Amino acid sequence: MDLVGYLLAVVIGLLLSLLGGGGSIMTVPVLVYIFRIDPPLATAYSLLIVGSTSAMASINYLRKRLASPKTALFFSFPSFVMVFATRKYLMPLIPEKIVQFGDFILTKNGLIMITFAVLMVLASRSMIRKRQEVDDISEAIRRLNYSLIFIEGLLVGTLTGFVGVGGGFLIIPVLTNFVKLPMKLAVGTSLIIIAINSLIGFTGDLGKHSLDWIFLGIFISLSLVGVLIGTTISKRLDNQQLKPAFGWFTLVMGAWILLKELVF
Repeated sequence: MDLVGYLLAVVIGLLLSLLGGGGSIMTVPVLVYIFRIDPPLATAYSLLIVGSTSAMASINYLRKRLASPKTALFFSFPSFVMVFATRKYLMPLIPEKIVQFGDFILTKNGLIMITFAVLMVLASRSMIRKRQEVDDISEAIRRLNYSLIFIEGLLVGTLTGFVGVGGGFLIIPVLTNFVKLPMKLAVGTSLIIIAINSLIGFTGDLGKHSLDWIFLGIFISLSLVGVLIGTTISKRLDNQQLKPAFGWFTLVMGAWILLKELVF
């Protein structure tokens, strides 16, 4: 099973490089269900893995000027504040056993995974749905509403801090559907936001867990291999074709996690 998990580490880097998200929603399930890591520790690992991988993947988009650093900063500042605050102060307040209904006990770990799955299902809808793309990047940037971007950063930061992922599966729909960025610009901008949010959010977990740095080093290295592969093939692939396909993948994975947590 460990071999499968390490192969999926490469896929995580590949998806992040191509879609500006997606790899993050795989990281927590891979760590929890394949490597059998407890969800609180898995979310901490996920923040470091996704943050490091996204930082490397964003370099290629910055070189091509397919990222908006200003948008990323306006989104990231409130977002990483909420990610850090959520990880540092909110998460320790949640009891290990939240509520019980007959034989069913909702634990803290269960709540994290259920929330994660619900967000995946909701986000998949915007990825599957086709919409008209804005082709003029300069015009899209000119009409940005930075006050709205700031508020959206607060909300996304809180959610991503709770479930412990980079948030690309939430950030991409927000940037394309509400901020109205073209998909190719949203991907690069998302990677910058994910890197900032994840790495700062990870600092909120330092000292709370005993970390296996050798495992993290191997996993991150394999994810970076996926980034290199994605960078190589990105010129030949249309992100607009990959987006709905990944939306269906997100929907199936979210539904599977819900069934696993609530039924099995």
